[in-house]
Amino acid sequence: MVATKNRGGRKPREVDDRLWERIEPLLPVIERRVRYPGRRRLDDRRVLCGILFVLYTGIPWRHLPQELGFGSGMTCWRRLRKWDEAGVWPRLHEMLLAELRAAGVPDLPRASVDSSHLGAMKGGAATGPSPVGRGKTGSKHHVIVEAHGIPLAATLTGGNRNDVPQLIPLIRAVPPIRGKRGQPLRRLKHLYADRGYHESYRDQFRRFEITPHIARRGTEHGSGLGVHRWVVEGALALLRWFRRLRIRREIRDDIHQAFITLGCAVICWRRLRAPL
Repeated sequence: MVATKNRGGRKPREVDDRLWERIEPLLPVIERRVRYPGRRRLDDRRVLCGILFVLYTGIPWRHLPQELGFGSGMTCWRRLRKWDEAGVWPRLHEMLLAELRAAGVPDLPRASVDSSHLGAMKGGAATGPSPVGRGKTGSKHHVIVEAHGIPLAATLTGGNRNDVPQLIPLIRAVPPIRGKRGQPLRRLKHLYADRGYHESYRDQFRRFEITPHIARRGTEHGSGLGVHRWVVEGALALLRWFRRLRIRREIRDDIHQAFITLGCAVICWRRLRAPL
């Protein structure tokens, strides 16, 4: 399974020079031993291409084609885990959000939240019987976006977890967005959500000085909130464009969360490269 080329002729798995200039300083430096150095460590940029290849295509690690020059699937898996432990992906996401703010894109005061279900083939942490999947084991992606649909944070829970208790952790997961002089942006002002989110949490929103915009249960559709809320559904669709995020294959929840954060960073990078 090979990823298709984009409009510029570069395959999505390839890391261009501008993106690599941002990622390379975030990676931990591994000094090679002078005595008994062993086999030379595979170049980080090639391994990152292998990780992106798995993210885009959804191919199992063990089936990563050796002829691509990205190393083995286990090498890419280990490097993904090590870089996640070093906090590379959240820092990359935060950096790109800052660049977007400097370009005048993020509209942080108005945010939207939603979630989507996905199957979890092997079970593991942060899984549970999905109410929309006939009780099969699954997980949930919870996403919060700003007014243009740029993902600010994304979390992972079991498929049986209610959306409402995840709202506060999701809001707290939004990083401080720099990019301009003065205090970094972090505080939301308006939050849009569908009627599935309980009204009982309106008071908690107000403690964060956030004005909730949630359609009340029992009322007819047509509240008009969809004019602002559709962007989060678009962001969830963009995350599903990465085949590795359509079905959860990882037993370890931290590995899948690393893929989610990396996917959010890639979406930010695409938006940064697009004409503003």
